[in-house]
Amino acid sequence: MPRALPRILAIAATGALGIAWYRRGMSVALRQQLSLRKTRPETSFGPFRPLPALPWLIMATAIRIVGFGKPGLIVPALALADVCVLLAFFATARDSIQAAGGQSSLGELTLGEQIRLSLSILWRIVLVIIIATLATAAIGFSSFAPHLLWGLDGMAFDQGADLGRFWSAAIAALVLLIIVNAEGNGGRVALFAAVKDFGQHGLWLGAAVLVLGAINVALGYGQGLVRIAIWHFWQIAMVGQPLKNLVYVVFIFSFAMLRLWITLSILTLGLKQSYARGG
Repeated sequence: MPRALPRILAIAATGALGIAWYRRGMSVALRQQLSLRKTRPETSFGPFRPLPALPWLIMATAIRIVGFGKPGLIVPALALADVCVLLAFFATARDSIQAAGGQSSLGELTLGEQIRLSLSILWRIVLVIIIATLATAAIGFSSFAPHLLWGLDGMAFDQGADLGRFWSAAIAALVLLIIVNAEGNGGRVALFAAVKDFGQHGLWLGAAVLVLGAINVALGYGQGLVRIAIWHFWQIAMVGQPLKNLVYVVFIFSFAMLRLWITLSILTLGLKQSYARGG
């Protein structure tokens, strides 16, 4: 990866957020069947409105690249990147719910409300991930256990283990349930209530997680093939380095947005079917 790429990504992230604007918003209760009553203009990212998750994915990617290979930065960088992934998750969830026939006010949250909600969710999910990682290592799967640490990051970005991709699908389902539960309880984040909801919707939501995990595995292999093709393009293409960098950046963001859209579409459909049919 060229040394200039992190700087290019950082500039792109700053520019993306610099031209974004936000309108005041407030949270309203999420109706049981994924239906929300809109009460005021929604939060907007201006020219990025058709791709609401893109600014956050730019930030997440830039932070991950800057922190990569730096022991003193990798933990805070991963935490900041995961907050950006959660913000991208919120933006995608809103449109996914609307596409499924419901209405969502997730986009009506102010930036401050979104960040507070992200941080509240983050430490709870990190706790779940750490416990699962330690338990997996304790029962003898020490080589696989570290892959679980990327469960939240894997909602948007690829990881190296097939079982880890199923784990990321389960984490995404839990995050969605936490958001749904928080919207229905005045913004209060409750992990155990979301786990209970997971059990209540286990039939349809569990099936959605399995389908999503299988798609993530296929998507991971497809992304690997494209990555190899880009590497060969870098070696033989008689074009300037800026164009090569642009191809790589588009590759990262395209798969991240695709993965988020697939994740939210499948999980939202599964949750909707659970409400409609029970289980």
